[in-house]
Amino acid sequence: VTEKGTHLSETANAYAFEVAVDANKIEIKKAIEKLFEVNVVAVQTMVRKGKVKGLGWRTWQRPNFKRAIVKLKPGQAIEFI
Repeated sequence: VTEKGTHLSETANAYAFEVAVDANKIEIKKAIEKLFEVNVVAVQTMVRKGKVKGLGWRTWQRPNFKRAIVKLKPGQAIEFI
């Protein structure tokens, strides 16, 4: 839950989810429709690279993750409890 995600849900009827890196748009669409019983219009995805962190001379990278922005039909919403 971020400010951008909250703004998307209020203005564009879109919701942001963190999904598996190997998931594609079709799988994401089917999963959201099945879990929340809504009709998905569009899915946009982005892979976010993990940050490089360091302590002294050691460095490591946090894992990459994928974010999906799912747009729903007008009049539908996802209620988070």
